[in-house]
Amino acid sequence: MLATTTATAIAIRDLTVAYHDRAVLWDVDLDIPAGVLMAIVGPNGAGKTTLIKAILGLVPVVAGEVRIEGRPLAEVRRRVAYVPQRGSVDWDFPTSVLDVVMMGRYGALGWIRRPGRRERDAALAALEQVGMRDFAGRQISQLSGGQQQRVFLARALVQDAAIYLMDEPFQGVDATTERTIVGLLRELRSAGKTVVVVHHDLQTVPEYFDWVTLLNVRMIASGPVDAVFTPELLRRTYGGHIAFLGQDDGGLAAVAGGGA
Repeated sequence: MLATTTATAIAIRDLTVAYHDRAVLWDVDLDIPAGVLMAIVGPNGAGKTTLIKAILGLVPVVAGEVRIEGRPLAEVRRRVAYVPQRGSVDWDFPTSVLDVVMMGRYGALGWIRRPGRRERDAALAALEQVGMRDFAGRQISQLSGGQQQRVFLARALVQDAAIYLMDEPFQGVDATTERTIVGLLRELRSAGKTVVVVHHDLQTVPEYFDWVTLLNVRMIASGPVDAVFTPELLRRTYGGHIAFLGQDDGGLAAVAGGGA
């Protein structure tokens, strides 16, 4: 069994996930400390999204276990918020921006109580945080990709969770939205939240994150960016298909061949 510790937000032991008899994650052991802003990086097919989904219980596991704050997910589900990849969502569903954000309150309300004034005010406040309050009455299908991503972030914010899991929140957004998202992630960390982000842009890892996990089916390394985001460990993660652009203010700039 996993040890219970208040210093560990998520503890994973011996986690193996397979699709059609092919291992997507193999024997992963990982401790994610509470209060970090962590990137999960690795090449295409490394199992990054699968790891997030396994933590959330969205995919079956072959072996292993996950504990969140020392307990099974079922006992702490309300303390975890999830922002999926934007491409996995049916944006043609006929609903408004405000309704999408208020869905983030359903876990606290249960399925019997209907959202009221308090939930509406919380949703509007979250939309204000992401710069989307003026779009509250707009249909989600009418939004740009960056605006849609902001709405999903607002839905996560309104949950007031302790742990946020985000799958490539920067994918396909403009520079303004990216800056907005980075600011929100830093605010969450400053508030003591744990934020775990599947990320593909290696060049921004040292700037955006304080913790990083390198994954390629197996876990290569996990720890503070200064200690883990090194040429040697990145080469092990990407199989040598990586170019280093040099140092900038002490940070490593790297580009993975074929994407991440």
